[in-house]
Amino acid sequence: EYMGDLTHDHMLRNVVGVSTLAAASRVGFAVSSRAASKAASTGDAVDDELYKTKHFRKRWAMATKAIHAGQSPDPTTGATIPPLYLTSTYTQPEPGKAKGYEYSRTQNPTKERLEQCLAAMEGGEDACVFASGLAATTSVLHTMRPGDGVVAGHDLYGGTFRLMDKIFKPWGLEVVFAENGTVDAYARALKKLKKPKLVWAETPTNPLLDVTDIRGLAALGHDHGCVVLVDNTFATPALQNPIALGADLVLHSSTKYLGGHSDVVGGAIIAAKKASIGTHADQGIRFYQNAAGPQAGPFDSWLVQRGVKTLAVRMEKHCDNAEKFVDAVSSLKGIKAVLYPGLASHAGNAIAAKQMRRFGGMVTVKVDGMERAKKLVTALEIFSLAESLGGVESLVCHPATMTHASIPKAMREARGVDDGLIRFSVGIESVDDLIADVKQAAARM
Repeated sequence: EYMGDLTHDHMLRNVVGVSTLAAASRVGFAVSSRAASKAASTGDAVDDELYKTKHFRKRWAMATKAIHAGQSPDPTTGATIPPLYLTSTYTQPEPGKAKGYEYSRTQNPTKERLEQCLAAMEGGEDACVFASGLAATTSVLHTMRPGDGVVAGHDLYGGTFRLMDKIFKPWGLEVVFAENGTVDAYARALKKLKKPKLVWAETPTNPLLDVTDIRGLAALGHDHGCVVLVDNTFATPALQNPIALGADLVLHSSTKYLGGHSDVVGGAIIAAKKASIGTHADQGIRFYQNAAGPQAGPFDSWLVQRGVKTLAVRMEKHCDNAEKFVDAVSSLKGIKAVLYPGLASHAGNAIAAKQMRRFGGMVTVKVDGMERAKKLVTALEIFSLAESLGGVESLVCHPATMTHASIPKAMREARGVDDGLIRFSVGIESVDDLIADVKQAAARM
């Protein structure tokens, strides 16, 4: 832009002369200054309102929003940490005259604080929190109607596949899975739908860690009149912001990195525009949250809220450890391949480098078959063999028999999730200990 201004200035000097240019510049500067001042004033007013109502400012970094957004001190006592509202109902001064809260399935201050915080962290206008990631997924899909079409990624969480394929397909939703994670593959899949309404992507994906171009996918989806949703569970808002890249909705299993301590189950939907979440009356996501009851409880909301306060520092350590872990495991005997978006050899590395700040704490490896995979995962001492991911402790998972067992074997293997695939959630322990652990386990293969 600066070079463009210089070129424009040089052209004006050649055409109209210095004195005319100076006069024009003064007028232009005055107009632009008034416009800028008005915009700044409007922006300041909006920012002040955000701080007043939700205790954050847009200019704050994500790490600051994670600690302060929705967390204003308690007005009654001055408590720096807002209280946990473990109440199911609220006393009304007279019939039908509630003080803003009626029943905790519908409204709860602790839940609302978390929603405000997550919306601020992802750069959205509103959010809803749920009892699990799949409850969040269900709520989005229930805003659609029989005959509507969804394009979903080729590689995604097994529970998401099961929900779409076994529950919503029989209900009447038309679901097509893209053949890979490229925008071109999504475009081909969209052509198969009669009424495309929703584009659904994970990036990085679970468990193959494929990367999809969010900006390109958002443009494609919007060209087809679709809502574009990105599951940001693996990257988190610390590393990637889909809304800034054009996504309409962001989904999280807050069980994972947001909670960060493997002690809570939850989910969330964050919307770029408040209208995408809706109200209790318009049959949107928030209406479904109240009507069907899949919302997060207050204690679970409080646990996730506590977890996100350390998200920024945890993700730095997860990334540090994962990068060193990848370097070490790549040279181990018996490891056929290492999948990690930070590797130059990864097919999605260039895209990941553009849309992610770092490459995350998930690492997937390939070995020869079930027996070797079983020997490796059962010989580990620090890595726990368990479902889930994103906690401070390191976990290892065999997707074919665990998280992705609900996907038919032929389909699963065609996508690359075979018996020799192993997924590591690299925790924040001493990375030297983690590397030593995987080395001794690999030696037993």
